[in-house]
Amino acid sequence: MGRIKREQDERSLESGEEEKRAPRNSIAKHPRAARANFLLDAARVATNAGVSRNLKNIGLVSGATMVSRVLGLVRDMQTAAVFGLSGISSAFFTAYQLPNLFRRLLGEGSLTAAFVPTLNIELEQRRREGAFALVNQVASWLTVVAGVVVVAAMIFFSQPPWIEAAARVFTGDNATVQRWLLSGNMTVVLFPYLLFVCLASVFSSALQSLGRFLEPALSPIWLNLAMIGMLWLGVRLWPDAKMTQVYMLCAGVLVGGLGQMCVPGWALLREGWRPRFTLELSERVRAIFRLMAPTVLGSAVYLINMTVSRYIALSLNDGAVALLNFAQRLMELPIGVFAVAVSTVVFPLISRFAAQNDTAGMANAYRKGMRLILLINIPAAAGLGVLALPLIRLLFQRGEFVASDTFAMAPVLAIYAVGLPFFSFVNLVLRAFYARRDTKTPVVAALLSFVVNIVLSLALMGPLSTAGLAIAGNAAIIVQAVFLQVMLTRKAPEMAFIHIGRDLGKIIIASASMGTAVWGGWHAWTHLATATTFNTACGLAIMIAAGVALYAALAWVLRIEGRDEARAMILKRIRPRSR
Repeated sequence: MGRIKREQDERSLESGEEEKRAPRNSIAKHPRAARANFLLDAARVATNAGVSRNLKNIGLVSGATMVSRVLGLVRDMQTAAVFGLSGISSAFFTAYQLPNLFRRLLGEGSLTAAFVPTLNIELEQRRREGAFALVNQVASWLTVVAGVVVVAAMIFFSQPPWIEAAARVFTGDNATVQRWLLSGNMTVVLFPYLLFVCLASVFSSALQSLGRFLEPALSPIWLNLAMIGMLWLGVRLWPDAKMTQVYMLCAGVLVGGLGQMCVPGWALLREGWRPRFTLELSERVRAIFRLMAPTVLGSAVYLINMTVSRYIALSLNDGAVALLNFAQRLMELPIGVFAVAVSTVVFPLISRFAAQNDTAGMANAYRKGMRLILLINIPAAAGLGVLALPLIRLLFQRGEFVASDTFAMAPVLAIYAVGLPFFSFVNLVLRAFYARRDTKTPVVAALLSFVVNIVLSLALMGPLSTAGLAIAGNAAIIVQAVFLQVMLTRKAPEMAFIHIGRDLGKIIIASASMGTAVWGGWHAWTHLATATTFNTACGLAIMIAAGVALYAALAWVLRIEGRDEARAMILKRIRPRSR
């Protein structure tokens, strides 16, 4: 009967009768209508315009994520002004990295990859009642596991002899040991954040499967607002107490993590979910655990490499970790604005196609998502590399962050810019493997990337210092990206990179032309205007606007596929109610 119903819905769609579906509020009250709507959505997204018809969701997610990334940048600008490239800021960023690593291991990365496809199947077979039961089971188990990890980590990092012994593996310098001990103390304070953010990932994944993308995208905003507010309060109340200020920043992480959990949880309650603690090991839960086990390393390798780099950098000098973190923040801004938004919306589509064995639909969604990612991130990388120095001067050079710090950070940011398209690429290609229930290949790629990062970091940290660690991180992600795409092509030729190769060539030509023009324009501007903050801001605004306009014109002239989708997304954000 399900197959007959699906065929009827598809015929109805093809004949233009899509408008006969019940409104959303009505669907929520009628399970049969909800099932019909789900099947109709699955049929509709299987067409060639599958991803294009989800541009509204992509625009929504990218807009909210952009706000979050901008607030994150403001947070780091504030931190740089208060602490500069100091041992205190480096210790904080290292400590903050660890709960984020375990968040990816237990929550957002591996859990999302296993939970979303399974929840989609549950929605199709048992509708919302079964889906909400699965949410309770997964949330309960995750609470237990994350709680054990939090307690164990707090006990470990509260033991100074262990931390000192680990620090002396890299160096016997007492200053390095003190940075490691300070980072260990902050890690004890910050680790409870892991429990909040893991539960937030469960609630957000459930909302995304239900077609609600705004609340999960807004969730990180509360973290950034809390950290900004608590650090501001610490500076106002204790203007000369740097240690008190940094622990106020740690308190902001905990307050923000609570907000990250509560916002999507509240939205899920409005969808009809009712929380219940249960450690039932249903077949769906077992399936999620089986999928998670091999994906843990694959989905978290980027953060694992970052964590290793941070601890190595903590042994170099006072400011190395902070420098890497600030450069990473600027590099991640284009990823957060668009690449993550595309992957977030495309992944549920790919998962549905995979569940229906619709290879053509899955390949089409993958190619369109990848083309959109590259269309934005390659020119973003070119612009970021060309304008690295004035961007850092404008955004960070104030307070404790001085001119010498700007010149030290510029080459690191330029190096990270080269790797930007590869970071974005990996974000989607990993989800293609997970949607196909292939969890072994990402693990092999993760191990390969990890080895490359470790070997190059140790080899380059001496001669190139912080820049060597950035090069090692880039090389690791490039190796991972190439390996994953080669293996994906072998398993699914219809998802081969060659299908977008011609457009990639055009994107590179347009980006190189734009980057050259912006570089020339900026050097002309520096000869015409004095180096003040106002003139720098005006010059950057003019160069960025001119660069975007030039790139858009070149994309149109070269007929790069995907430009129509990008234009439609922008128009939907400008005129969200227009049809």
